Amino acid sequence: MPDHAPRPLRELDLAAHLADPATKQAFVTPMFDLVASSYDRFTRRFSFGMDAQWKRALLTALAPCAGERTLDLACGTGDLAVACAAVGCAAHGVDASAAMIALAQRRSTTATFAVGDMMALDAPAASVDAITASYAFRNVPVADAALAECARVLRPGGRIAVLDFYRPPSRLWEALFLWYLRRAGDLVGWLWHDEPIAYGYIAPSIRAWMTAAQFTARLDRAGFALTTSRRWLGGAVAMHVAVRR
Repeated sequence: MPDHAPRPLRELDLAAHLADPATKQAFVTPMFDLVASSYDRFTRRFSFGMDAQWKRALLTALAPCAGERTLDLACGTGDLAVACAAVGCAAHGVDASAAMIALAQRRSTTATFAVGDMMALDAPAASVDAITASYAFRNVPVADAALAECARVLRPGGRIAVLDFYRPPSRLWEALFLWYLRRAGDLVGWLWHDEPIAYGYIAPSIRAWMTAAQFTARLDRAGFALTTSRRWLGGAVAMHVAVRR
């Protein structure tokens, strides 16, 4: 009988999977399932603690209020959803990785979590007051489709707050930054999971992505008006906060 067991990530053609929306999720979801148990530890250490600072800035700019319905996309282990629930929001998190959702559910009883698809959200139109998304749109097969879903489920005047890595505008800084991410990511992936690409994936995903300025244009095209933006690390990390027109 044929062997239908998943192939190790290192045997997959990363560039091909990133370039093809039909296969991208087939790489991304198993990768996040694999790293779920170490994801928070890696993110804090790999960013030298800056990830927590960036997320605090995002929540401050979003200013979630008690009673609001919030949706956290690519929620991972649920830190943003938990933070929204802590101020009295009806917070719900969605992630394609079942392993991430399992960790998020163990983390909190005040927020709810479910496995879901950012490009086909299980929510009625205009039913959400605010959306958070950290490291989300870069990993979805078709970012414009996910933005269209956000526009659909947000009420008019609802807010979206996005934090992610982007291609820096400086070609020199891009080359240096991605070189560091690839080498350090490969090393940690190998040491922690025996899969270098588990964290080495980050650099190629950024190279195949867009600049922060280009994402601003995508938000506008999807029906959002930018209200706040911040950039860190020479444009390699950025926050966008926008309202649904």
